[in-house]
Amino acid sequence: MKNHTRYQQRIDRILKAVALEKPDRIPVVLEYSGFAAYVTNTPIAEFLRSPVKNLETMIQAYHFVGDGDAINYGSFWPYGLCYDFMAKVRVPGVDLPENEVWQVVETELMKPADYDQILKKGWPAFCEEFMKNRVFDDAPEEFFPPHRKTVNTLEKWQAQGVPVLSGGDITTPIEVLCGARSLMAFAMDLIQIPDRVGATMDEIVPHLAYKAIGRAKKLGYPAIWIGGWRSAPSLLSPAMWNRFVWPYFRQLVIEVVDGGLIAVLHLDSDWTRELERFRELPRAKCILALDGETDIFKAKEILGDHLCIMGDVPASMLYMKTPDNVYEYSRKLVRELGPEGFILQSGCDIPTNAKLENVKAMVAAVTG
Repeated sequence: MKNHTRYQQRIDRILKAVALEKPDRIPVVLEYSGFAAYVTNTPIAEFLRSPVKNLETMIQAYHFVGDGDAINYGSFWPYGLCYDFMAKVRVPGVDLPENEVWQVVETELMKPADYDQILKKGWPAFCEEFMKNRVFDDAPEEFFPPHRKTVNTLEKWQAQGVPVLSGGDITTPIEVLCGARSLMAFAMDLIQIPDRVGATMDEIVPHLAYKAIGRAKKLGYPAIWIGGWRSAPSLLSPAMWNRFVWPYFRQLVIEVVDGGLIAVLHLDSDWTRELERFRELPRAKCILALDGETDIFKAKEILGDHLCIMGDVPASMLYMKTPDNVYEYSRKLVRELGPEGFILQSGCDIPTNAKLENVKAMVAAVTG
């Protein structure tokens, strides 16, 4: 009963922040994966190999930190990144030493002729074949169902009194294609064959969200994560960004919100130039999650009456600085971005090698 009460208090804080209302105090959310292994002295290969061990280790790390209002995602599967990037992933204990961090491999798995194949076959058929024959062709079977047993992530965290925000990941067509083609090859595609790229994106986008939305709602998650990194305005001209990023990003956000879920907009790199465009998204239905590159104070100035903002204690600070440094910066965020419409969190993930005392200092900035 005690944990049920804690759960309700914590989820209420977050929902009030999203709705741009004033909670009893500013909520703080923890986002991590490798940090759980590091802080519990668990070899990363062991942390990744078993879903049960993975979940237990993440919960143990949460209690080491203490008092977070939610966990951003409740478990971690390294091959899930393959779907976000349409690329291979090197995994410790498989392709890497036991205690290395996993790596996304920058490789041109998709060729220019595949644009036509996507338009001919349709995205679902092409994607299934692509993942099977080009991405997972050399991945070990024990990491995949039915060999890999599933666990009820949400239920396990709720038993600890901790909400899990994200019930699934969605990436935009530009992220999928850029990962599959590789950065330099895709950059040339945008210049040389923009119409083929645009037509392919039009084919892809209707298939990206509905399964994730259905699964999250069925299991009881409050939110869906929509990611952007190579689609950041700092990496594209305004003309390219307006053509190849924003229409698809906006469409996916509206689809998630219309499905009754919160859209967690996980934005890596610098999105400052286009912050005004986010006023086109549904008010008080999204979380703008920033990683330290976007000017979070400018985001508050432009969007503070429209979207909840989450972030952005930098990874470098959590690893390199002192607890006092972390606490002072976190307090600055609390003072200048709260009390309505703000959630304190690390900028992107808490890094694998973050100092435990620094993460505690971040949390203490709101809990005292």
